[in-house]
Amino acid sequence: MGIIIKPILTEKTEKMASLGDKYPRYGFRVSPKANKLEIKKAIEDMYSVTVVSVNTLQVAGKNKSRYTKAGVISGKTAAYKKAYVTLKEGDSIDFYSNI
Repeated sequence: MGIIIKPILTEKTEKMASLGDKYPRYGFRVSPKANKLEIKKAIEDMYSVTVVSVNTLQVAGKNKSRYTKAGVISGKTAAYKKAYVTLKEGDSIDFYSNI
């Protein structure tokens, strides 16, 4: 399994990337065991950009329950790790180019 699992394409991350800020930021779901240096190297190799900084955070799983005919079924969503990557001024990543 690779370091980068998938990009996070939400309204928040789209706004961070295209606000016209000096330094665009992008979000990625990454391997829980990856450190900032590994994430930086993987992004630079995959997208041919220069990474200025990497911020990581652990997202805890949420408890979920639903009501069915058989009764209440409870479970938990998976925990994962996120990375917000800041690129050099002028660099950008186009996730929609190969659609």
